[in-house]
Amino acid sequence: MREVVYDVGVIGLGALGSSSAWHAARKGMSVIGLEQFEFGHDQGSSHDTSRIIRHSYHRASYVALTFAAYDDWYDLEAETGEEFVTIAGGLDLFPQDAYISIDSYMNAMNAHDVEFELLEASDIAARWPQITVSDGTRGLFQARSGIVPAARSVLAMQNQARRHGATLLENSAVRSLEHNDDVYRLHTDTGAYDVKHVVIAADSWTAPLLAQLDFQLDLKITEEQVTYYEISNPEQFRPGNFPVWIWMDEPSYYGFPTYGEDTVKASHDVGGPTVTPETRSGQPDPVMEQTLQAFMNRTFPATGGVVRSKRCLYALPRDREMIISTVPNHPRVAVLLGSAQGMKFAACLGRFATELICGEEPSVDINDWRLDRPGITDPNFVPDWMN
Repeated sequence: MREVVYDVGVIGLGALGSSSAWHAARKGMSVIGLEQFEFGHDQGSSHDTSRIIRHSYHRASYVALTFAAYDDWYDLEAETGEEFVTIAGGLDLFPQDAYISIDSYMNAMNAHDVEFELLEASDIAARWPQITVSDGTRGLFQARSGIVPAARSVLAMQNQARRHGATLLENSAVRSLEHNDDVYRLHTDTGAYDVKHVVIAADSWTAPLLAQLDFQLDLKITEEQVTYYEISNPEQFRPGNFPVWIWMDEPSYYGFPTYGEDTVKASHDVGGPTVTPETRSGQPDPVMEQTLQAFMNRTFPATGGVVRSKRCLYALPRDREMIISTVPNHPRVAVLLGSAQGMKFAACLGRFATELICGEEPSVDINDWRLDRPGITDPNFVPDWMN
């Protein structure tokens, strides 16, 4: 009896892997998707509730990519009948002498005719009395920014992948990749699977898999924390009354209006300790809570005490850029890594991975996120986590 050979094997079924399974299956390819944990787990980067989606970015190539992201999120909405994009407006806050350049953001959006408003501190206070900033702080407001769900969208893409014929397996960690002629054999605890093409979307577990393909990837793994806060007047913090926001300085913070419950969520970006997937604690860190609480008390004084905190992993190359690329010497193997900003792009990144492994030209220029860029291949590249 001849063994089954799948067209595509997807390793990792978080947001980017589930998107890849969905796009490949809807293209008519046979798909086997392999997840090392149970579906819906909280061990990686695709769990919990809300993520920011925005056109506002520091480089024009990212802004171009955001249009594809919105289009594919709306495509997923059309296919499922569910709503995934919640428009709230987005406010980027640049204190005086901010570490991050406001000009780079304005130039990138201007390059793609994205409308935005440049606001002074008095404008911010007048529009959002919930926000307190010092004189000299400037804001960029972009009306189309908003929220996409994390766990709910992962489930939706998995369901659509299955509807198009994909086989998705949980508790099936890929222990090794074996390459023979035109077939990759994926060895798991539950069996081996032969595939013609591979998408690696394993986030913090990516580097060991690439090493088996003779490509060395240096990733910084950190354990981050998001915190939910009480609010006495939820109406003040509803989408439309309160934006998603990012504090564009070092340290950098970000947060959300209410989403699904009467709390607001915030986090310190790249504020957690360096860990490995095996040494992460998974437990709330009270010191990180205190640091964030002090910022929230200063900047959003109407927020109250901590409701809960949750942990997640960041997997970051030295340049903190995403990876959307085939593997050198393996043109039928694609790698997706979100670098702590992938969820907003999840709906389209799976499409790009499918196009890459099929030898097609993606609809958007993705050359900035190749594996052979200096931020990955140059051993002397100085890390920068503030992109």
